[in-house]
Amino acid sequence: MGMGRQDITYYDGRSMPFPDGSFDGALCIEVLEHAQDPQELMAEISRCLRSSGVLLLSVPWSARRHHIPHDYHRFTRERLEALLEANGFSDIFIAERGTDIDAIASKLVVLSMRLAPRRLSLGSILSLPLFLMAAPVTCAFLVCAHVSALLGLGAREDPLGYFARAVRR
Repeated sequence: MGMGRQDITYYDGRSMPFPDGSFDGALCIEVLEHAQDPQELMAEISRCLRSSGVLLLSVPWSARRHHIPHDYHRFTRERLEALLEANGFSDIFIAERGTDIDAIASKLVVLSMRLAPRRLSLGSILSLPLFLMAAPVTCAFLVCAHVSALLGLGAREDPLGYFARAVRR
């Protein structure tokens, strides 16, 4: 697939160019939501892992669309577990990354950054008062998010995302 770095194996995005059981571990960080067919990707990861190989995986939940137009999915804990089990994984551990408080703080950071004046224009002059109102609320929510994490507060049903660890059977 084209010329590129010699230390990277390029492939078509469907069939990984490695023999069965080639790897002891796989790392899939913030990728699964970009696969048009996550089942196909998970099957390929499973195929390339040896028995007892470990998969580390993370996916967003409460995240804005990114890498548009290739942002296709959001996964719940239940869907991740079913996808892993269906592809030969066991000893599945799934943890939420953050809570609803973290998700709100994250959204407020995005809002504040969008309202922040970047250059002198009519739009930035009009958005400045909104930024000045949003910034202190954003800072307060960031403090709340950190304190709530220390105290174990917040609902896990609306996390920033999920982390999973699973072992190939």
